[in-house]
Amino acid sequence: MFMKTPFFLTVITVLIATSCNFSQSKENSSNYKNEDSIKIEIDSFLIKNKIINQTYLGNEKRNYYGDIAPDTLQIIWKLALGTGQTRVGSKILTWSGAGWTGQPLIVKEDSITYLIQGTYNHNMLKIREKDAKIIWAKDFGDVIKGTGTIFYNKNAEDENNKLVILQGSRQGFNTSFRQNIITSYRAISYFTGKELWSLNSKLTESYSRDVDGSSLIINDTAYIGLENAIFTVFNPNPKFSSLKDGIIQPKVYEEHSLYEENDIKLHGGNLVTESSPSHLLNHIYITSGSGHVYGYNLKTRKIDWSFFTGSDMDGSPTVTDDNCILISLEKQYIPGPGGVFKLDPSQSSDSCVKWFFPVQSIHFAFWDGGIIGSVSVNDSYRKNDDEIPNLAAFSAIDGNLYVVNTKKITGKKVIGPDNKTLYDTPELVFKYKITESISTPIIVGNKIIAASYSGIYLFEFDKNLNFKLISHIDIGSTEATPIVNNGRIYVATKTGYLYCLGRK
Repeated sequence: MFMKTPFFLTVITVLIATSCNFSQSKENSSNYKNEDSIKIEIDSFLIKNKIINQTYLGNEKRNYYGDIAPDTLQIIWKLALGTGQTRVGSKILTWSGAGWTGQPLIVKEDSITYLIQGTYNHNMLKIREKDAKIIWAKDFGDVIKGTGTIFYNKNAEDENNKLVILQGSRQGFNTSFRQNIITSYRAISYFTGKELWSLNSKLTESYSRDVDGSSLIINDTAYIGLENAIFTVFNPNPKFSSLKDGIIQPKVYEEHSLYEENDIKLHGGNLVTESSPSHLLNHIYITSGSGHVYGYNLKTRKIDWSFFTGSDMDGSPTVTDDNCILISLEKQYIPGPGGVFKLDPSQSSDSCVKWFFPVQSIHFAFWDGGIIGSVSVNDSYRKNDDEIPNLAAFSAIDGNLYVVNTKKITGKKVIGPDNKTLYDTPELVFKYKITESISTPIIVGNKIIAASYSGIYLFEFDKNLNFKLISHIDIGSTEATPIVNNGRIYVATKTGYLYCLGRK
């Protein structure tokens, strides 16, 4: 009803210039090769094979979460994902299922749908959707937390490498943090499960060498923030990989630090970048554990914009249809509350804040409040004349799901994360107690799917913004982000399973 169909889901896929799934203009190209004149061609591979969900939160703007949501939450099937051990400091822990961010990727081969799911059992799985059959499993040697990205390698010499999964993991169960090589980011053939290259996550001032973030791919160039706080620009094509330090590694173009010298004093080793970068106009934006939102200029290939919150930020920037970004903040290293900023990065850092929405500072588990997950929006599902306003949804450590109108402020002022600055605040249109959550809720059409430590909640709303809970199912602690496809919801839990939910 409200949905705009993404162009990579159309019946015939048209490629413009070097773009595959992300539509890019010549102006915004990554400049790593000469630009030819615009060429339009029909890609026979993408007529038969459709990438439904290419990366975390769907696309380069992190604002697409599936096509049609169901109207109930019945268990259609569940798949045991197993358990695995991982090291956290000096402790060895055993985890089950899958967790944050843990969103499945979806691909359709001819008429058959498959899921790609990382697990705490150290394995990445290719799963046939209709019967939950595992097609292959790839062992990463440690827990897989983040969501992968599928790179369409249109010029692949080997047909098996036409689709390449770029996936991160924890550093490696049997590896030492200070050893020279830690391969916590890998390229895997979607069709065979074979490893094509691995990237060394270098030792830095950060206390992590894991990779939770998802790559952003523009014009066959990949961009990612590693947990060692290095923003890495590289070529994901296995053809250009080479032997380095005893392993096959991708061609790296650039590396940029996502922290300043003073941040080491403020945050110690917690400079960890866990978020995924987003693309807006001629910039890529990424949040960092050092307390900065950084803007990387695709033309100059330099970081030339920064907004300092001081807080740890794990959520990925979400791009809105008025060319702003939504940023979530944890309550850490800051005297004031965590919450959500709407920023206009076309403005300088001292005038870019459009509004701030604070949430309660309540301690739970490892956190003192704020928002750990990302913010979802309904921008991809609205028509220009839609009566439904622009909405954003986010779940907080305080146990609430919040929905706000991103373009309507209340006229009141709220105190910011520094506990001094006053900001405009958006209109709250819905709030519901779902219990504590670090998952990202998703808006699909006129429905919201929210996961928490007490299962999955399904809400529906009308054009008058009347919200109601239409279904809830307690499938156990859920930190992962759900995804929707063709009336079904897929989500993994920490209790050990990947679930397919909807109407039987």
